[in-house]
Amino acid sequence: MPKQKVAVTIEKDLIIKLDRMVSEGKYSSRSSAVEDAVIERLTKVERSRLAEESAKLDPSFEQALADEGLAGDLSEWPEY
Repeated sequence: MPKQKVAVTIEKDLIIKLDRMVSEGKYSSRSSAVEDAVIERLTKVERSRLAEESAKLDPSFEQALADEGLAGDLSEWPEY
């Protein structure tokens, strides 16, 4: 996927820690470390959003829908 440059402002102490991680070989560059952190955070946000939306579901209603789907004529189901 093509990458795009961005400019960010980060506290000096974080830059020192970031540079230490790069010098220790944990990341190949500042960019890769920042990209990894952004990916991790976005993944957490997306997971929590999914959990929030799932919590809005009514389990008994969802079960009734599932049971309704299973109650159909078994001859309509493909044989595996």
